[in-house]
Amino acid sequence: MDESKLRELLERVQEGKTTASEAVEQLRVLPFEDLGFAKLDHHRALRSGSPEVVYAPGKSVEQLKAIAKRLADTSGSLLITRLERQAYNQLLYELPNLEYDEVARAAFIEAPGTLSHPGVLVLAGGTADLPVAEEAVVTSRVMGSPPQRIYDVGVAGLHRLLDHLEELQQANVVVVVAGMEGALPSVVAGLIAAPVIAVPTSIGYGASFGGIAPLLTMLNSCANGVSVVNIDNGFGAGYIAASINRLAARPD
Repeated sequence: MDESKLRELLERVQEGKTTASEAVEQLRVLPFEDLGFAKLDHHRALRSGSPEVVYAPGKSVEQLKAIAKRLADTSGSLLITRLERQAYNQLLYELPNLEYDEVARAAFIEAPGTLSHPGVLVLAGGTADLPVAEEAVVTSRVMGSPPQRIYDVGVAGLHRLLDHLEELQQANVVVVVAGMEGALPSVVAGLIAAPVIAVPTSIGYGASFGGIAPLLTMLNSCANGVSVVNIDNGFGAGYIAASINRLAARPD
């Protein structure tokens, strides 16, 4: 339950359209609901502005069904990351409005009436980085900040990036996804005033050590305004970007 839903419930009680007992039943699952194998944090959207997200690996399909159904019923929105197509197909029986992004391996439901805040931009160094970049896109979108995409603009062809300089400078926050040597976030941060969220990917040859090389490059960036998330963590980058953008979009 987020703030808008709570306000709506309280207004219905005030107007006499919902009884106090009915309201208590709806609030009973706050702050969390115990399913035995999982404790669902229905209060999270009230605290942080975004509902709990489901990480699929390690969970059975039956567990995913139970968790996803309750979260969707309570908050109206849902995000499941790292979900395989086969498991998604089975979840559709419980959640027929569940959408799936094949590249991001993410399933989601967008709450109706969610305010849209433009201002997030997601860059990818190369096509091989797209699964991580798309995870960031889906996450930010479900959180109310549908991003603009600029892909295949790595430092091996810097003119491709500079062709989008105006779009870069208009963004409130930029997610930069790159593998190999991981230099792209530093280049971007040197061109714009907005914060840059750097995402190292596990793309590269042996000496990249599964993403360790670009991670270290990004952590050692000499450009101002660069923060770094974990290797392949598109979800974390998209979430942070949406949070920053939501604050930037607030009226003075």
